[in-house]
Amino acid sequence: MYIQKQKTTVLTAALGFVLLAACSSEKKEDKVSNTDSAITVSVATPFANEGGSISISGQVESSQTAQISTRVMGYITRLNVKVGDHVRAGQVIANISNNDIVAKRSQTEAMIAEAEAALKSAQKDYDRFTVLYKQQSASAKELDNVTLQYNAMKAKVEAAKQMRNEVNAMLAYTTLTAPFSGIVTQKLADAGSMASPGMPIVTIEQSGTYQVAAAVAETDIKQIKLGDAVTVTIKSINKTFKGIISQVNESSQFTGGQYMIKISIPENDKKGLYAGMYANVSIASLKKTETANTSDAVLVPVSAIINKDQLTGLYTISTNNTALLRWVRLGKTYGDKVEVISGLANTEPYIISAEGKLYNGVPVQVKK
Repeated sequence: MYIQKQKTTVLTAALGFVLLAACSSEKKEDKVSNTDSAITVSVATPFANEGGSISISGQVESSQTAQISTRVMGYITRLNVKVGDHVRAGQVIANISNNDIVAKRSQTEAMIAEAEAALKSAQKDYDRFTVLYKQQSASAKELDNVTLQYNAMKAKVEAAKQMRNEVNAMLAYTTLTAPFSGIVTQKLADAGSMASPGMPIVTIEQSGTYQVAAAVAETDIKQIKLGDAVTVTIKSINKTFKGIISQVNESSQFTGGQYMIKISIPENDKKGLYAGMYANVSIASLKKTETANTSDAVLVPVSAIINKDQLTGLYTISTNNTALLRWVRLGKTYGDKVEVISGLANTEPYIISAEGKLYNGVPVQVKK
């Protein structure tokens, strides 16, 4: 009986050692498996904004725009263009009814003819009385009367001619032409509509002469100078190029407290642009001493930000070497970087790229 109990104890101990070895083997296999399935990631550390730059928003616009209107009132008899049409300088855009002006021109022509006939008669009298006065056959008073009548007829002829010039000028406003070559961007009336003085009928923008217009806050305008180099990014077409500040408006009275600036675009970068495209402008010519209030800003690449519903965040690495989605609050954008106001320490590493799909809890390993 004693021997049998001893054998049973030995067998139980042996079985326990076998199970313990098996569990240890499984844990090692799981550990190896978890290591093999970890996603390789690249990490970075936030950095302070030492570049002394500001970022503003703007729009691409044509450097020359014209609203075509008329100075006369009348019905639009013809409208020869539509939105998107390319026009050349001098091309007829629209015609306004001008029957009344044509009739008035005929009246002035008749007045000129009448005045010129009267002038010829007055000139003959003047020449005749001049000869008689020299022959002492006419008095000075008679010569003065004839001279006065002659000069009055000359003035009447000149007045009639100037009236004709006025009518011709008004008649010119009934045929609207393009002031320069460009593209029609707006059509604000149709044939048959009543045109009023000063009412825009079409808008033409000169094609190929693009620039960027942007608004600068009053806290930053003192740092903007003519000739400063800027970086312009147009996200819609994924295009980035360098520009030069060509104009600075020093008044914000009619722009809601914002100061408008214009940025010239190099000729080789104008291809593919369209008026109205939104642009991000980064001005990197500021001094660090002038931007002390932003020198401690924590900046991360925009590409590292995760957007989910109304929340923004980025992935960090937990103490267990797993991905951890950290929700953060963002501030201003500086070119391709964005300021993190809260949620990330300035020395805390974050994931900038991964060789797989990231989600909370997935094992990760830092790329060496």
